[in-house]
Amino acid sequence: MSFTITVQPSGRSFAVDRDEPILAAAIRQGVGLPYGCKDGACGSCKCRLLEGRVIHGAHQFKALSPVEEEAGYILTCQAAPQTDVVIEARTVPGAGEFPVRKLPTRVLKIERPASDVAVLKMQLPANDLLRYHAGQYIEFILRDGARRSYSMANAPYTQEQSPGLELHLRHLPGGKFTDHVFTAMKEKEILRMEGPFGSFFLREDSDKPMILLASGTGFAPIKAIIEHLEFKASTRDAVLYWGCRTKADLYLHDWAQAAAVRLPNLRYIPVLSDAQPDDAWAGRTGFVHQAVMNDIPDMAGWQVYACGAPVMVESAQRDFVAQCNLPAEEFYADAFTTEADKHGA
Repeated sequence: MSFTITVQPSGRSFAVDRDEPILAAAIRQGVGLPYGCKDGACGSCKCRLLEGRVIHGAHQFKALSPVEEEAGYILTCQAAPQTDVVIEARTVPGAGEFPVRKLPTRVLKIERPASDVAVLKMQLPANDLLRYHAGQYIEFILRDGARRSYSMANAPYTQEQSPGLELHLRHLPGGKFTDHVFTAMKEKEILRMEGPFGSFFLREDSDKPMILLASGTGFAPIKAIIEHLEFKASTRDAVLYWGCRTKADLYLHDWAQAAAVRLPNLRYIPVLSDAQPDDAWAGRTGFVHQAVMNDIPDMAGWQVYACGAPVMVESAQRDFVAQCNLPAEEFYADAFTTEADKHGA
């Protein structure tokens, strides 16, 4: 048995199997709905249920509170329809443009730009490029079926020189995958991956200036977006804010500085929340999203692309909209939810 999902105001309709989450069916059929983690933890897929009935799977209250659920909001990643359903959601042009594929990939190179950060260069099958938007992510499929998500840190066009993907991983002690990466992974190891996923990528139908906001390894998809801007010779103004604890955590600081030199419309502002005496840091300090607010108190004419720790993304979204006049629909985000985040640990 299947049901029909209708998305308003676009009027787009698609079929969903019984007990299948709405988002899974949308991805399968190339329908562009907003989403992030696919696990009920980030809230990016939140929308209003206008008609019909759904059953919700497990999710975090921070993604969808009981009050919001009572008011008729759902998470499409966890909501399985029990009838035909009408939802109110922004469609995302381009989100379903490229087919989701499963591919083998080989570890070509492992770099350690910081003690707890690994940069993986992954080689794809010969003459088989992955089509994706800069900012999207892939999932590694582990041997036990578990999945781990990582954003591409290189723009798609770079595969033409070296067919492969660049991924930035922070070591989470006790993490099933990152423990392996930092202790046992060797070059030439073969992994299985699936992608592309996600609705976090540049909205190219706008000429608004952009705030590119990253914390930690949330810099990865922002780096891909910057490479894409350079490739397209974009003239849109952009300012990159990268927040980290210490100077050592700015693991591609030189790359960001060089990008700001190459791109006349890009400025780079690193911000440290816990600068150490031996950092000899003369730059900005404090919380990165507050640095943005100090510099750009009126964001009415801006777009924001934010990626990193959920607390940073949530704080920025709340404060930029409430205090800086940012239109809510111009905040695009990808919160890096860990497995602990997803399970409420």
